[in-house]
Amino acid sequence: MERERLGSRLGFIFLSAGCAIGCGNVWKFPWMTGQNGGGAFVLVYIICLVLLGLPAMTVEFAIGRASQASPVKMYQKLEKPGQKWHWHGILALIGNFCLMAFYTVVTGWIVYYFVSFLIGKTSNLDFGGMISNPGLNVGYLAIVVVLAFALLSFELQSGLERVTKIMMVLLLLLMLVLAVRSFTLENAAEGLRFYLLPDFSKITFGVVVAAMNQAFFTLSIGIGSMAIFGSYIGKERSLMGESVNVILLDTFVALMAGLIIFPACTSLGLEVTAGPALLFNTMGGVFNSMAGGRVWGAIFFLFMTFAAFSTVLAVCENILACVRELTGWDRKKGSIVTGIIVFVTALTTALGYSVLSGFQPFAPGSAWLDFWDFIVSTNLLPIGALIMTLFCVSDRFGWGWENFKAEANAGKGMKIQDWMKPIFKFVVPVVVIALYIIGLKEFQWR
Repeated sequence: MERERLGSRLGFIFLSAGCAIGCGNVWKFPWMTGQNGGGAFVLVYIICLVLLGLPAMTVEFAIGRASQASPVKMYQKLEKPGQKWHWHGILALIGNFCLMAFYTVVTGWIVYYFVSFLIGKTSNLDFGGMISNPGLNVGYLAIVVVLAFALLSFELQSGLERVTKIMMVLLLLLMLVLAVRSFTLENAAEGLRFYLLPDFSKITFGVVVAAMNQAFFTLSIGIGSMAIFGSYIGKERSLMGESVNVILLDTFVALMAGLIIFPACTSLGLEVTAGPALLFNTMGGVFNSMAGGRVWGAIFFLFMTFAAFSTVLAVCENILACVRELTGWDRKKGSIVTGIIVFVTALTTALGYSVLSGFQPFAPGSAWLDFWDFIVSTNLLPIGALIMTLFCVSDRFGWGWENFKAEANAGKGMKIQDWMKPIFKFVVPVVVIALYIIGLKEFQWR
């Protein structure tokens, strides 16, 4: 099967950033910030992006480009005879399915809120009522999955690349409009102070662990979601420079989401620590209380839809590429079968607050969404990033530093230097392992 190629460098950056930009930025980042001390969390999060995210993304791009394969096949192309690194490829594929098991449902929630504001049916919007309505959840899940795999059934350049470019441009424009509107609200400064001025007394181990997990989640690092796009590009540009571009765009969107949400909340005296419901209950209330709220709400949730859908498309492309390499199917057959598997798996989350509400994995009130998020965010993403990093820096047992450096540095742009080797070899693995263990100990099982 001939390897498909992206049509441009811009397409690669937008696709990679689109994979990173999504619910992690516009849904999870704001509520994580609200629950973890505001500016203190933002500061630690940015440090984690630089210290851990940048090396891990460069590693993942390099493995993908060098192997020219999907996660299920990439290690076989690079590992030495008898090595077992390729088992992580299977784990990565499972991780992508687990991610879509709840991500597609959350995207459906966002689409539902967009449609509600668009048609003016917002007076009875209630997050709790929405998630406990099985028909509504399954219906919007079906819309998301069918639309995603219908687009992915087309060739790479004419389908995914073209659609993602359009969505990313519209997303950035809508975001700027919303940020300007949010700044003009009364008492917006109070929300900006909470969001941008760190209170160092609020930086705890729990905040640091949450920031690390959020960094890996928002960048989609550790389950091969970035490696697949590395496999679609040539060697005209070095990979650390491209990683910087993707992370800057991803971070810009996350920070802008907070700049939209927190001033709006404080201007209307609404709770910023509402957790997962922040985007829905709180922001729904903001727009219902605002002059012209129907229009602004529709614009806001359209922006959220583009952000979430860009990740759905990117991760489902990764799943589809893995399935096609394992089976030899064409895009259309692969899209149909893979779409069905994603839909059936995601039914657990869609029905997790109604028909399947009896499954409460961690505490009364927890649900399938919490289970899948724990599997992916707390475990597979940091563990996967650790495995990929060790594979690239281990000369005896892995691919090796010189091979990794040569691949990452091929082309124009920022280069990896030998003085950075201790960061990749020691700092990233030690920090990830330490924070992972602390995270498991502090995880709220209650």
